[in-house]
Amino acid sequence: MLSTALAEPGRDELLSISPSPQLAGAATVQFIGNETFRQIVGNASMALRPRFTFGKVQFNTEWDPEPGQVPANDGLGPVFNAISCASCHLYNGRGRPPEGVTEDFESILVRLSIPGADAHGGPKPLANYGGQLQHRAVDGVAAEGSATIVYEEFPGEFADGTPYSLRKPRIVFSDMAFGHLPADALHSLRIANPVIGLGLLEAVPEKQIENLADPDDENKDGISGRVNHVWSPAQQQTVAGRFGWKANVATVAEQNAGAALGDMGITTELHPVDNCADTQDDCLKASRIDNDKVEFQQDFMAELTRYVRLLGVPAQRNADDPEIARGADLFRGIGCVQCHVSTLVTGATAAFEELANQTIHPYTDILLHDMGTGLADNRPDYEASGSEWRTAPLWGIGLTKDIAGYEYYLHDGRARSLPEAILWHGGEAKTARDSFAVLNVNDRSALLAFLKSL
Repeated sequence: MLSTALAEPGRDELLSISPSPQLAGAATVQFIGNETFRQIVGNASMALRPRFTFGKVQFNTEWDPEPGQVPANDGLGPVFNAISCASCHLYNGRGRPPEGVTEDFESILVRLSIPGADAHGGPKPLANYGGQLQHRAVDGVAAEGSATIVYEEFPGEFADGTPYSLRKPRIVFSDMAFGHLPADALHSLRIANPVIGLGLLEAVPEKQIENLADPDDENKDGISGRVNHVWSPAQQQTVAGRFGWKANVATVAEQNAGAALGDMGITTELHPVDNCADTQDDCLKASRIDNDKVEFQQDFMAELTRYVRLLGVPAQRNADDPEIARGADLFRGIGCVQCHVSTLVTGATAAFEELANQTIHPYTDILLHDMGTGLADNRPDYEASGSEWRTAPLWGIGLTKDIAGYEYYLHDGRARSLPEAILWHGGEAKTARDSFAVLNVNDRSALLAFLKSL
């Protein structure tokens, strides 16, 4: 374990640490089926558990339009995508795209913007649709429109002749209630991310993330890695982003408040104005922008944030299995750990003492990397370019199907398996991707067995 006195370890020092099966240090939990992602950190005191349970209620609460039977849980909309946090994050896991053109969007959404930046450097919203397509609305208000996904398949084969097929999604918009999208509109599909371990990632010191960055590739390894500096509405300043597919949110509290407004139309102290685009008159009339009370009560929002921060991470399974150990060596050997950094260390100051001073193994550097044209959505987000994405944490990835019953990966869920997800890597990850593609079937199986053990 890394000494907690070393507050600013560098990449080489972190990569020199052999990962433990206890992926979240003392905060690790054990696998218990599809409830695994809903467990409090393993080192939690008994005193933390009742309020954690109350926060879990907030996460699962289904909101109603105003006036509802329970005033504390009304105010849905006027336009929205989901009715609860849990409806996108099934069992706290990842979302998925629709499995056919007739299925509605449930845990996937469409981000929208136009070229340029808003007042704080973030994406610039559309005047007629805002920053996210809202495909649902309360009575008396028009939903913004609908989207379906069509795929183009790209067949290929590994070096040993094993075939595969990759699919690329294309969004088709229909029933747009407020006019056509502008000709220069930018859009991007996003499935919901798993919500485990966020409190631990939040507790990683900003300086440590900066130490991992190499924006000018000074070491000439082809891996640059950049911090996305984003606006914090709570701190009223620009700070390092660490959450979301493009690391465009700084804290767990801001992630929760942003999702409450953007996904459910629920106002909070951080976002007290309903989510109505400038030209949507019925939405504006139905909103509560003149009400001096926000819809998500601050004390309830605080308990939701407590719950998300304290969600534990499951231990690696069967780490001593020879094939899994060999897969871990291959994962390191072909260069995956240059972005999916195996070890980080949380700081002495954290939201809860259970999260502090932990040596964790999330397999991320929390940085932006250029993933090439294949994965590009061509939609900038603060300092993230249209082809840059945050390195996704891999802890818990092997439990995707156990938790939710399906497997979809990458920001838009295009990958139907882990091999497909790897094969879509380009840009800075091209060398690692190409190395994976030339592995023989036994080595590929070992590497995948390692990923599935996480």
